[in-house]
Amino acid sequence: MIIYDKLWKTMQAKGISQYDLYTTYNISRSQLDRLRHNKNVEVNTIDKLCHILNSRVEDIMEHVEDEENKEQVF
Repeated sequence: MIIYDKLWKTMQAKGISQYDLYTTYNISRSQLDRLRHNKNVEVNTIDKLCHILNSRVEDIMEHVEDEENKEQVF
């Protein structure tokens, strides 16, 4: 499972708010909602966030083991 907890910490460290993202950088509110709820987002959105925050992907998101799917083989 991909989670975006690091995004909010990186934004705080860089002084960029959610309001800034949708008013200045045209990140839609629906994308922000998807990020808040750890739902799927497009790679393009991750790329934009990395550019805006001058950060790496690892500063925005991380993979954690999903207990429900731990036993599943893909």
